[in-house]
Parts: sequence; C-alpha cells; structure tokens
Amino acid sequence: MELEPLLIEKQHVICVPFPLQSHINSMMQVAKLLNSKGFYVTFVLTEFFHTRLIRSRGPDSVKGSDEFRFETITDGMESSEEDTSQDIGKLCLATQKNCLAPFRNIVTKLNQSANFPRVSCILSDGTMTFTLRVAEEYGIPGVLFFPISACSLMFCIHLREMIERGILPLKEESLLNNETIDWIPGMRRIHLKDFSGMRTADPDNIVLKFSAEEIQNSFKASAIVLNTFDDLEHEVLSAMRSIYHRVYTIGPLTFHSRGMPESSLKSSRTNLWIEETECLKWLDKQEAASVLYVSFGSVTFMTSQQLNEFAWGLANTKHPFLWIIRRDILTDGQASLPQDFMTEIEGRGLLASWCPQEEVLSHPSIAWFLTHCGWNSTVESICGGVPMICWPQSGDQPTTCRYICNEWGIGIKISNDVKREEIEHVVQEVMEGEEGKEMRLKAMKWKESAENATRQEGSSSTNLERLISEVLQLRHD
Repeated sequence: MELEPLLIEKQHVICVPFPLQSHINSMMQVAKLLNSKGFYVTFVLTEFFHTRLIRSRGPDSVKGSDEFRFETITDGMESSEEDTSQDIGKLCLATQKNCLAPFRNIVTKLNQSANFPRVSCILSDGTMTFTLRVAEEYGIPGVLFFPISACSLMFCIHLREMIERGILPLKEESLLNNETIDWIPGMRRIHLKDFSGMRTADPDNIVLKFSAEEIQNSFKASAIVLNTFDDLEHEVLSAMRSIYHRVYTIGPLTFHSRGMPESSLKSSRTNLWIEETECLKWLDKQEAASVLYVSFGSVTFMTSQQLNEFAWGLANTKHPFLWIIRRDILTDGQASLPQDFMTEIEGRGLLASWCPQEEVLSHPSIAWFLTHCGWNSTVESICGGVPMICWPQSGDQPTTCRYICNEWGIGIKISNDVKREEIEHVVQEVMEGEEGKEMRLKAMKWKESAENATRQEGSSSTNLERLISEVLQLRHD
C-alpha cells in the first residue's frame, strides 16, 4: 500500500501509432525511450495489428512490463489470417472514422482505475489526430510524432495551399517533371516530381484528402516531435519552427535505442514478419564493405516483371548481395524466382523474407543499400554510414530520395521503370567507382553527425530533455 502515492505521481504517457509497420516501429522506439526516462507507458495497437503481432512473434511481444503495458482499439477493418499489408486508403478512413470512441474509453478506463497512474499526456502519430480531442477533454498535453522527415512534413503542411493553387490534384502527368515549387519555406530547387507520392488526378483521392485534413488538425497539438536531427535538415527545420508552436527533433531514435540499458521490454518487438537472423551469420563471412543490401520495406509492391529485372540486374553485377523479398511483395502473384537465377547467385547472393534491418545496416560487410527510401530505412542507413541506391515509389519516399541524392550527397536514384541493365551498371559504379567511394565517405560523416546529436550534450538529447520538461511532464503542485 505504501507504493500507491508514488504510482499516482508517476507520469503516464499513452502512445498511439498509426497501424502501419514503419509507424509502429518508430513509435515503439519513442515509447521505450520515454519509459527509460521514468514514464509509465500504455502502447495502443489496433486489434488487427495486435492479433497479427502475436501470430508472428508470440504472446511475449505484447507482454510488456510493470510500467509498460499494451491496449487495443478497433479500427473497423476486417481481420485476416493472411500475413499481408492492409490497404492504406481504407486504413486512413477507418482510423479517422472508428477510433475516437474506443480510444476515449481507454483513457477513461485508465483514469478510473486504481492500478495505473492517471494519464498525464498523449503522444500519437501525426495521422491519428483524433487523440487531440481526447487530450483537450482531459486537459492534458496532446503531442504528435511524425515518423517522416522534416522536409516531407513541410510539404504536407502546404498540401492545402497546393490544392487551393490548383497544383493538386494533377491536371496532367507531364506537370510532375515541369512544375517548380519555389514558395515552400526552407525548401529550395524543388519540383513537383519530388512530391510525387501525392500523384493523383482524382479530387476525391482518399490519401490526399486525409493527409490535408490531418495536417490542419496538427496545428492544435501541444508539440510536434520528429525522428531527425538538426544538422541533417537545419534549413527546413528553421522554417518549420516559425509555423508550429513547438518542434522537437529527437533523432535518430536508432542511436538512442542503442544507448538504453537492457530491460524486460526486450521481447516487445513490433515486426510483423519473422526475422531470419541467419543472414547475420552469412554477413559475418563476407568481406568488409562488400555486400549490397536490398530491401523495399513493408508496404512497397512491385510486379513480377520488376522483380525479374531486379533479380537479373543484381545477379549480373557479380557482387554479393542480401535481398529481402516479402512474400506479399508482388501485385500479380506469389514472389518466386527461377532456378537458373538461384544457380547463378549461389554462394554470393542470399534471399530472405525479413531480417533485423538495423543490425544488418550496422554490419561492417554492408557497403550500399538499395532502398525504397522509407524514412525509418533512411535513418537506419545514415546511422550505419551506408549510402543508398534509391527506388522511391509512394508517400514521402520521393521527397526523401531527393534530399538523399541532392542535399546530403549519399545516394543515387534509379528509374521507376526497372531495367536489369541499369541495375547492373549502377551497382557496379557505386561499388567499384570513385563516386561511390566519395558517397561512402559522406555517409560516414553523416553517421558521425547523427552520433553527435544523440550524445549527452547533443542537440537531439537536449531536445528530448526539453520535450519532457516543457511539454510531457505535468507538475504535481
């Protein structure tokens, strides 16, 4: 009984990620980080994600600890026994329409229970802004975490203006290459093609409307949190801090996570696919900086023709590679590769359905990363000092790709229309040529800058402490 007053005084944050793999992974990193700083954490998953996580990783994945617990809410989406990704457009509508009431019920239940501290703040994904209404009702801070780059968020901030100017929806496809956007603060030499994740001619496009509405709601937040660091995106961050009341850059979360002590939360991992850790032993046998790592994340899809072109392009380079191929990656069938390809790459190519990517990218044998340019993957690549071959497809990926290649100098873009000859040529150039060596040196410099940001007196560590003291930590007077 003597512990009850301490429990009441404990700061209690509810973390609410958008139910996509990459969003949940990064929110889990934030949640564990806050837990290590003394916060009691409730982590909220949708029923679909919760069920699939248990199916893929076992019940220990959502076991939590005495001060880190899980709750579930319904998003109204149909459950499935298949390990496939949900339709993003339908998911946007479902969370916006169905999650408010069950989330409010969770907060009410927690506050009425003597077993938990009262909820003192809500930290949710930037696309789950219904949580801000509940935060306002309870008079507590409502903070939004965006698991994208600052440059991608800045574009999203100006979506409504682009719609009002008649730029979006697109009038014609050719505008992607010709339209220059020179009026977004902090973003120079930008073309519409760099934002082609919003490519649509449909004025009723679900994702476009959803994104514009959620961004408008974000201005009601107590603060904005980003998984980036000041040196990487200083120009756009400077402009953003004149738009939002409070912006806190606390990344890379990867480096914060490495610095946290071991805890009972080690089993609470949120990958929906089973990680094939044998690939790490294979990497151990490879020479330093000799392997190309290939992965297109959790929601990128391709055709069987594209898969075939990637396969033979990689095979023809004669360089060793580790290629992650999700079982549901194809839009037109089940992913499989011919026997003659498997024979050709024997001994120098390894295929897997999923892997512990952060560990792979920090492995000394990895030289380059062929990626879709998702933000989590990009940050993990920077933390590994690994430059990138970029194949962006949707969402924020084209914007991130543009900064990887043009601003940070650590990547090269390949055509959307995949051809084996281009894959072979680009891989050989970056693995063997002088330009590739220069990009590797730049990548190592960015890694050092990221490490500095997360050191004790670094900008991101300082911003994290400010976020806690200025926003998240309610005073008990």
